[in-house]
Amino acid sequence: MSSSGQTGRVSAPAQRDGASPAGRSTEPSLGQLVGEIGNDLSKLFRQEVELAKAEVRQEAVKAGKAAGLLGGAGFAGYMAALLLTLAVMFGLGNVMDLGWAALIVAAVWAGIGAALFVSGRARMKQVSPKPEQTIETLKEDAQWARNLTK
Repeated sequence: MSSSGQTGRVSAPAQRDGASPAGRSTEPSLGQLVGEIGNDLSKLFRQEVELAKAEVRQEAVKAGKAAGLLGGAGFAGYMAALLLTLAVMFGLGNVMDLGWAALIVAAVWAGIGAALFVSGRARMKQVSPKPEQTIETLKEDAQWARNLTK
């Protein structure tokens, strides 16, 4: 008995060229390599998707904060316009009857509103709800896939 507690076993000589004692190669087969590549690509894709989700979350938080600030700025602008409107109305009220001054200020605001409406409607007509570029790309991909099967 040896000092390590084993009986009189003799270790097998080291195999050369990666061959196992049964004569099989310890190198992975082509199928195993392809399987590993598939698993690695799948893992890489999942990691990329998770990274993209994390980036989108971070950007959404930033966009939310920016939207809140823009909302506050819009409210402040509304208040400034309201108070300026009142100041113009009362300023004109020193020259004419207050009712006519209010009518003139209201007519100016109606003209501004009409101009913004016409401009916005024209721009809205230019908006396409269909993602044209994506549809075209999908058609090209489908044509490419059909050509592969021929």
